[in-house]
Amino acid sequence: MQRLIFEEEHTMFRDSVRRFMQTEIEPHVEAWREAGICDKSAFLKAGKQGLLCMWADEKYGGLGMTDFRFEQVVIEETIRHGDIGLFLSLHSRLVGPYIGTLGSEALKQRLLPRMISGETILGVAMSEPSAGSDISGIKSRAVRDGEDWIINGSKTYISNGINGGAFVVAARSVPGKPHGLGLFVVEEGMPGFSRGRNLSKMGLKTQDTAELFFENVRVPAENVLGDPEKGFYQLMHFLAEERLISACQAITHAQVAFDITLDYILERKAFGRPIGAFQNSRFKMAEMRTALDVTQTFMDQCVLLHNAGQLSAELAAEAKFHATEVESKVMDECVQLHGGAGYMSEYRISHMFTDARVSRIYAGSTEIMKEIIARSIGLDERKLMGPH
Repeated sequence: MQRLIFEEEHTMFRDSVRRFMQTEIEPHVEAWREAGICDKSAFLKAGKQGLLCMWADEKYGGLGMTDFRFEQVVIEETIRHGDIGLFLSLHSRLVGPYIGTLGSEALKQRLLPRMISGETILGVAMSEPSAGSDISGIKSRAVRDGEDWIINGSKTYISNGINGGAFVVAARSVPGKPHGLGLFVVEEGMPGFSRGRNLSKMGLKTQDTAELFFENVRVPAENVLGDPEKGFYQLMHFLAEERLISACQAITHAQVAFDITLDYILERKAFGRPIGAFQNSRFKMAEMRTALDVTQTFMDQCVLLHNAGQLSAELAAEAKFHATEVESKVMDECVQLHGGAGYMSEYRISHMFTDARVSRIYAGSTEIMKEIIARSIGLDERKLMGPH
């Protein structure tokens, strides 16, 4: 399907990103999967190529490119020719804007050049053992001490947790108030900050995911992001883009699975003819082709709305929910069409299947997305049930 969203400059950019991924990333993916972590050099190479924090102002060494379509290209080519577990976009567009938008000038002058070059890899520390999608349940504490803040607590399931050099940490700054959170940048080397093990996961083997621990970590005033009592609302502001990123990843992942499955069923034979010649195969592929095209059109429209500053939290939830559901269904069908080969680790579709499972969990679970969507159409249980 022709995608009208992209212009000539995006096409030229895609060509350069594709060459970079094929040359600098793809040859190393298998080794990274076996190691359970990508090499930090991947970020340095991406930084040298100008692919990190492209939105950053030129005075910090950035390109000043705020058009999300360029990030969309990076997402698509990373998944197609690299690996979905290489979280360049988490660094650049999910975490980076917190610092670029809310950070003090001193923090931006110190960190932004290193973020752009890939020297400092970013992560966001929100999830806790007892607080996942419901961030109002965060128990990590931040207590003011003069101009500084002292942080205590722990975080889990933190992406880029081992490689990360700076983390945006959500901590409770107003005791007893569910939305009383602050956002603080904790950097490696700060006394009291430590990491746990690289967690073993079902999928996303190239992605390092770790526990983080904070024991009386002193955070200077320049590392506080915005109002230290309004972190909850700041998180809400950035969630729409986070879910758009997740949706773009999911539909691209599904498209790649479709493409490699099409190649497989054209070559593999059963009962003397290609698997693709059987009606079941043809109909399954037709169904997936239609679902992919419809979903991709919706994603592209959401990207244009986001560029115009009009992507609502509710629509972002729809995009994330729908794209990840399509991804899940496509992965399952593609494994089935591979037959026994689809269950073998040597085939890419096998690990793509396990990589995809987390899509319906992180960046807000499917159940939370449905709640957001339902409330947006007037189906809020709290209002419908009334006081009781």
